[in-house]
Amino acid sequence: MTLTASLTAALNTVHGEVRVNEPMWRHVSLRIGGNADALVVPHDIDDLQGLVVQAGKAGIPITVIGGTNLLVRDGGIEGIVVSLHRFQDIQPEGASRLYVGGGVRIPHLLNVAAKHGYGGLEFAAGIPGTIAGSVVMNAGTARGEMKDALQAIHVLDTEGQLRVLQADTLEFGYRCSTLPSGIIVGVWLNIIPSPVKQVSMSIKALLRKRKQTQPVTLPSAGCAFRNPRGDSAGRLIEQAGFKGYRVGDAAISTLHANFVVNVGRATARDVISLIEHVRSGVNMKTGTWLDLELTIVGREQG
Repeated sequence: MTLTASLTAALNTVHGEVRVNEPMWRHVSLRIGGNADALVVPHDIDDLQGLVVQAGKAGIPITVIGGTNLLVRDGGIEGIVVSLHRFQDIQPEGASRLYVGGGVRIPHLLNVAAKHGYGGLEFAAGIPGTIAGSVVMNAGTARGEMKDALQAIHVLDTEGQLRVLQADTLEFGYRCSTLPSGIIVGVWLNIIPSPVKQVSMSIKALLRKRKQTQPVTLPSAGCAFRNPRGDSAGRLIEQAGFKGYRVGDAAISTLHANFVVNVGRATARDVISLIEHVRSGVNMKTGTWLDLELTIVGREQG
């Protein structure tokens, strides 16, 4: 790939890490995906602001990734992919409020919560992604959703301006949200001061259950489909006979039928073919059309 002058100019403003023609399979949990034109790991908020402004002026698309619940097409991603890997702050603000940088992964956040007795976040045990991505999709478990703990978000808008938006002014649905355009650089969460042992034991118990019921040893993006109201996507897929079904090296997990796993060298085309076949088959056999929870980004392979 040859960089355009405008893309080169935008990348030259970055003080953090820049990787050109970067394979995206290295950065997503499903271990699938073509190359991004450029991957940027901004050094800090100022660095990210400069990039957003420069890219906006040049009309260069920016895609922010957390790495989970994501399928990158085999042709990769046009423009700039941003990783918030350096946005790792976890700072208590009083007894019941916690600021968390957008790049913090939920498992790390829960380790900190267990160590310091930050209760109220235990429901998130088993969510693998970053806090920013988890808020955008309102990730959750049977115990709760991100909106339940959210107090406010810290957003860098498309004009490069930082804004604080209170949670009660935002709209969330089941595994979705309608947040304003921009990049979540951090969030404020409500926490409940709790005994360290109590928080730790609760998190460990939920993680043990996850290991028993989900395919944690194989590359996966998490749940592929949203649960229909009053039912389970995994149950419907299993009922339709697709547990273990494969297209190439993409397969429906034999442990949990709502997980697509990469059992070898699966391509995005394999995964998309698998998803289309399964949702059509489930619809034919049960009358239910499954909506995707998995986000698909990028371009088709030429």
